[in-house]
Amino acid sequence: MRAAGTAGAAGAAGAATDTPVPLYGPTLRGDMSALYERMRREHGPVVPVAIAPGIEAWLVLGHRELLHMTRDEQYFSHDPRRWTPLRDGRVPPDSPLMPMVGWRPALLFADGQQHRRMRSAVAEALGRLDGHELIRMVRSTAERLIAGFADRHEADLVPQYARLLPLQVVTQILGLDEESGPRLVEAIAAVVAPTAAATGANRRMGSILLELLERKKRRPGADVTSWLLEHPVGLSDQEVLHNLVVIIVAGNQTTVNWIADTVRILLTDPGFRSSLTRGHLTVDDALDLVLWRYPPTANFPGRYATRDLRFGGQHIRAGDMLILGLAGANADPEVLPENGRPVVGNRSHLAFSAGPHTCPAQDPARLITRTAVDTLRHRLPDLELAVPEDQLSWITSPWSKNLAGLPVRFTAPQLAAAVSGDSP
Repeated sequence: MRAAGTAGAAGAAGAATDTPVPLYGPTLRGDMSALYERMRREHGPVVPVAIAPGIEAWLVLGHRELLHMTRDEQYFSHDPRRWTPLRDGRVPPDSPLMPMVGWRPALLFADGQQHRRMRSAVAEALGRLDGHELIRMVRSTAERLIAGFADRHEADLVPQYARLLPLQVVTQILGLDEESGPRLVEAIAAVVAPTAAATGANRRMGSILLELLERKKRRPGADVTSWLLEHPVGLSDQEVLHNLVVIIVAGNQTTVNWIADTVRILLTDPGFRSSLTRGHLTVDDALDLVLWRYPPTANFPGRYATRDLRFGGQHIRAGDMLILGLAGANADPEVLPENGRPVVGNRSHLAFSAGPHTCPAQDPARLITRTAVDTLRHRLPDLELAVPEDQLSWITSPWSKNLAGLPVRFTAPQLAAAVSGDSP
């Protein structure tokens, strides 16, 4: 057993001599699990990385170290204004990193009492969603999307299904009207793309949400926006706005990836698909397998060291960024069974982080993903991959490796009557 990483007295003040591993460019094109294992072997549970040219951080791959870091706000803050490269002006305002690491008055960037205050409002607003109504909403959206490509007997399930469904559902959850909803969907799609265009899209998204807040203050409804505005902790308009941004941006791409990767596994693992069809396994088992092996967010920023310290065998300086290596920590040999495979049904993975900042939206995200996958299976029962698995394309960033496309074909779509036009 290795010694636990500690966040106590600072070690040597000098920078680590290890060369940072780039978490961008060609490094991310190969097998990510192999990359994480090489990192762990060469550097230990805490790895020096670069998330852009000249911008360095630490990737925490140790399961024990990650749990320690997520539970200790004394040494590891969530406030990116502590991050040295940001304070020094080395991260330009239009950097594609900024939508993920730029400070907002939201629960994701707060510590202590301020975090607990905002989290209580967000968690309770999400908890007020009616599960049955959410299932109906997701199923209706899924049926409509499937009907849109069913007559072609082929589709790309990433742009035509996985990317569209969560966004269309979240606009309804937030209480957006039919005019504003598509505008927000377009802006969010640009925000989560790792390009310089994300900055302008970020402004458009903020403008649409400000309009939504003003409308809901005049005419509240049964939606997350209204529930945040009326919550007794008294969130300011800016806090409501930016917590909505966090719910949308952090939650949307996660759900997209979760849907796409679950369908990919069902199409490429015949044994798993057969077990699911025969009732030996459930869709939830498939969802959990993805969360273990391919967490929708592989690496999540960030924590920021509040002081110099020795952690996971490395010398960390105050103001350094530490990244939650969720995928790597899930594969830590210290916690996996001896055969190296996670147990089906085991939900002790770290896909939703851990500690006080565990994702408050994981239950609705699971419901959305389960319903999306289940509806697809039932409406397209002979679905199959249209290209060899090794020809699938990917979009890479320091935070995740996402399917760019999932081309499929099918011959006998089983559309719902109301969608196919068989009933009035």
